[in-house]
Amino acid sequence: MNAKWLLTAVLASALAAPALAETELKFGHVGEPGSLFEASANEFAKRVNAKMAGKVKVSAFGSSQLGKDEDLVKKLKLGTVDFALPSTVMSSVAPEFGLFEMPYLVKNRDHMKKIEKEIVWTWIGAAAEAKGYRILAVWENGFRHITNNRKPIVTPADLAGVKLRVPGGQWRVKMFKGYGANPSPMAFSEVFTALKTGVMDAQENPLIQIYSAKFQEVQKYLSLPSHVYTPAYVVVGKEKWDAMDKAQRDQIEAIAKETQAFVYEQAAKFDDELLGKLKAAGMQVNEPNRAAFVEASKPIYEEFSKAVPRAKEMIDKALSLASGS
Repeated sequence: MNAKWLLTAVLASALAAPALAETELKFGHVGEPGSLFEASANEFAKRVNAKMAGKVKVSAFGSSQLGKDEDLVKKLKLGTVDFALPSTVMSSVAPEFGLFEMPYLVKNRDHMKKIEKEIVWTWIGAAAEAKGYRILAVWENGFRHITNNRKPIVTPADLAGVKLRVPGGQWRVKMFKGYGANPSPMAFSEVFTALKTGVMDAQENPLIQIYSAKFQEVQKYLSLPSHVYTPAYVVVGKEKWDAMDKAQRDQIEAIAKETQAFVYEQAAKFDDELLGKLKAAGMQVNEPNRAAFVEASKPIYEEFSKAVPRAKEMIDKALSLASGS
């Protein structure tokens, strides 16, 4: 066998061998077109697909196409969805996530970055892994506000008897019951119809979720208590994630973390722009008596501190990090 024939045979074999298949990964979320969730997931997918072309392709599916938050969290463990962007619902996965259900805990995004570094990546991340999940990055849902069809909400007393939609998670329900409302958990995809038909009087969400879901078309009043800041978590199922190539995992996780800067920039931009748009759409906007809401929030802190191990330690640490933020 001469050298020329051997080289030809090797080249032919290489050309005939099938190329390694590109891994396709699905990213599901509940955000509507124009939402922060959509912008965040699409940016992440764009970055992964550019940097890992031929190896990994991420496809984002919004508007609950792959399921509601509760469905997506289950599908992560089943391996039928690869990434999800849950927020409040994570307090139903592990009780430590309830920290971010505590009203007026997070001062601003700089404060949140400190909480992420000191608390999320130690206590809360470990709690997620114990339940079969892994957090790759912390993005944003945002500071939450209340819309309703009854009247401006100035103090908690104005919520008495109001049928108010909340996301899944016991602490938001407890908080609004403490304020005097009649809260009910409901999937985000069902809220517009519930508000339009009067099944619900009110809901609470960040401005971008309110605007992108077109709640301004079926709600008259917008009150701005900024009562809770909710992070959003880039979450994967730990079992399927651990089975992936480590080098690919490391690169994807790095991209998820670096996308946070884009998310925060977009979130701040939306906050600046959307209030005027919601007013222009006919919503009556008011600033509530925040001190009254803070005072009415004390019992929920006490209950959470007693119910969840190390909750008091997490709360104290989070509050101590607010200095200078």
